[in-house]
Amino acid sequence: MADKRYTPGQSVLLACLKKPQSVTVLTVSQWSLLLRMAKTCKLTAHVAWWIDQHNLSHSVPDKVINHFQAARAVVAYRRRMAFWEMNRLQRALAECDTDIVVLKGCAYLLAEIPFAHARLFADVDIMVEKSTIDRIEQSLLAQNWQTLKLDAYDQSYYRVWMHEIPPLRHVSRTMEVDIHHTIIPPTSELRPDPALLMRDAINLNNTPFKVLSPCDMVLHSAVHLFFDSDLGNKLRDLVDLDQLLKHFNAGNVDFFDGLLKRADMLGLQRPLYYTLRYSHQLLATPIPNDILQRSQTFAPPVPVRVLMDALIPVALLPEHPDESSLAVRFARWLLYMRSHYLRMPLKLLIPHLARKSLMRFTRVQSVS
Repeated sequence: MADKRYTPGQSVLLACLKKPQSVTVLTVSQWSLLLRMAKTCKLTAHVAWWIDQHNLSHSVPDKVINHFQAARAVVAYRRRMAFWEMNRLQRALAECDTDIVVLKGCAYLLAEIPFAHARLFADVDIMVEKSTIDRIEQSLLAQNWQTLKLDAYDQSYYRVWMHEIPPLRHVSRTMEVDIHHTIIPPTSELRPDPALLMRDAINLNNTPFKVLSPCDMVLHSAVHLFFDSDLGNKLRDLVDLDQLLKHFNAGNVDFFDGLLKRADMLGLQRPLYYTLRYSHQLLATPIPNDILQRSQTFAPPVPVRVLMDALIPVALLPEHPDESSLAVRFARWLLYMRSHYLRMPLKLLIPHLARKSLMRFTRVQSVS
């Protein structure tokens, strides 16, 4: 029986992600629906990889294979661009003599986490010590990277309130570089110590870069999804977390225990709670029952939990590309406002939103 909480498109996509054997009984129209839903949330190549991992490629119709091959080609192209950008960064920053920690998608590639080779991403994220960030930025600017935020207010906003400087891009390439000094805006109530993240980062073979430790990699992804975004159509980010949890747990029976302790140490209990709860609920991520029980100590008050249970699946899951729901837009708007509130106290947030609204209105007026 179909789950009435989800649309037919959401159901067929979630079924594939939870139990890939479900694709063996899909009709032609369901395959079409699966493709459209996966494309909406940038998961087409991942779905293709996931089906291959379970030796189910023989069940894929020829026309669908063509779509999968095209998605793989796009991912491979972006992967080459990312590796080349990291190569150029390595060369440009060789004299800076500082640790550089690669984050998110590129980190998954460097750490050779299997799902990363089917992951579509748009930029290169790195983290450095705050004391070195000006020197690194100036070095890149001197070598033909350019800042992408030319507005004086945006420049000031990034440098004073954010956890990163304005994004950079080389004049001859299209891949953006985001340079962080921590993993969440310092104005947030969550304030993990970046020194601990840098201290425990892992050296990699054949590269000068580092990546976060397994626990920190999960926690950063959790923070990025549940505290630094509006969750709108972000199923791909939850899939990242699902794959990271599976990968790291497979190689370490004590991984989940260490993850809870690390979240406690860094003050990131709530993002981890949401990660475990919704990856288990939506993607059937295998999480031991005792870990789920222990994570309840990280839960929000009951009214907040009930509200999040109502909002997150609605906002997170993709809509059918030909349909638009008022309920989805409202859920995403509420979570968008929540993300701003979590990043910045009201005394800073209200003037910031007012200023941005005025700037947007002024731009519209100047065009019209």
